Amino acid sequence: MRILLIALSGIGDALMFTPALKKLKEEFPESQIDALVMFKGVKDIYNNSPYINNVLYHDFLNESKIKSLLFILKLRKNYNVSINIYPSNRKEYNLINFIIGAEKRAAIRYLRNDLLNFGWLNNLTVQENDALHNVEENLKLCELITGKSYDSLDPLEILLKEDNLKAADKFFRDRNITDKDLIIGFHPGCSILKNHDKRRWETFKFAELANRLIKEKNAYVLLFGGPEEKYLKDEIKSLTNSDRCIEVEANSLLDAAAIMRRCKVFVSNDSALMHVAAALKLNIVAIIGPTNKNYIHPWQTNYATASLGLNCSPCFYYSPKPLTCSRTDIKFKCIKELSVEKVWELVAEKIKD
Repeated sequence: MRILLIALSGIGDALMFTPALKKLKEEFPESQIDALVMFKGVKDIYNNSPYINNVLYHDFLNESKIKSLLFILKLRKNYNVSINIYPSNRKEYNLINFIIGAEKRAAIRYLRNDLLNFGWLNNLTVQENDALHNVEENLKLCELITGKSYDSLDPLEILLKEDNLKAADKFFRDRNITDKDLIIGFHPGCSILKNHDKRRWETFKFAELANRLIKEKNAYVLLFGGPEEKYLKDEIKSLTNSDRCIEVEANSLLDAAAIMRRCKVFVSNDSALMHVAAALKLNIVAIIGPTNKNYIHPWQTNYATASLGLNCSPCFYYSPKPLTCSRTDIKFKCIKELSVEKVWELVAEKIKD
């Protein structure tokens, strides 16, 4: 059996498929499982997976439509099964799944705008359930292929190599940070696609939290994020004015993950790095505003959710529609009014764990 995973929606989503991926390989040990990806972070994670044979990388966001179509056509009729990992509720992903031409085209049947986004092009589907985590939805996709039901759920999986661990050791050695030091990780960013930057807690609040951790806990605060998020790290660093607040500029996602392993607590917006932290089994304080927590809470790790629990939340569900706020008093109040004190209390508790 030749199986293609269509994992185009992002790093966190790709990670949340790894438990289902393991089940697929256990059920079909002789199968060829390839992955189609468009983010380098996903490429790095899947290249290290023992369950994936080939990672097919194409930069759909920046390549022309003609080049992208030619790339997809090269894959046509090469697979028995293709799977749009959850969530992939865009018509472009369903078109790609259809053009590849596998006999079995698996995907979630979405509760919202499925018809408009060409969900009918998939011929093996399961109904979306807002009460389930993304990991559980992906396992439902796996069950479509294997014909089995699974009670046990595996953790997220990210494998690091020796060179990643050496890079992390050098990072800490160069800064004279030892195993005895308290290290707290921050991720102040998240995706900006579809207006999702509105999910971000303000940088001045991250800075205030960092100052308190440095002053009261003598902690080192590490600021994580991709190159496009450097301005967020710069803002926090400038507001702390402490050499114990350190920007992490890793050469790869896996190098960053190796550094993250040393964090006692990881404080993060709803982001890919939050899921990387879950895969690393870190203590997590997840800052969640408009997103459905059922979908994306840190999977199988010790975590707490910093949220206001407003009666209008969650207002974001999986749809190509950009994130909006219907409130008339304070737009995105769920993030704007989440206090430093509330997050501090959760972090202080996780430091004790």
